[in-house]
Amino acid sequence: MNTIYEPASSSVHRAELLAQIFGAVHTVDMRTRANINLDNDAYSVATAFAAARGIALGAAISELIRRTEQAPELPLDASPKLKRDRHGILVVKAAGPVITSEMAKEESADRPPL
Repeated sequence: MNTIYEPASSSVHRAELLAQIFGAVHTVDMRTRANINLDNDAYSVATAFAAARGIALGAAISELIRRTEQAPELPLDASPKLKRDRHGILVVKAAGPVITSEMAKEESADRPPL
């Protein structure tokens, strides 16, 4: 199918035309369009945030990401219950003895089946 493009009369129209021809991922106002897969809980947070602010879902996700980037880094001693794992992510420190799978099997073997 051949498409005939008329000469662009404005820079906005010209940008839209180029985006159509070259399949650009940026819209005229330089926002990037993307299809993303979100976990259900993340989607729920983002849609609730968007609804509470009265903004579009994409704007809500952008704002939440910017807030995360601007959030101050928590010092390791901020909470005695938190530590950083090898990837730098805060996780809850182990509190108490570790129960191994062998210990759980021994305990379940001592009990009658339900």
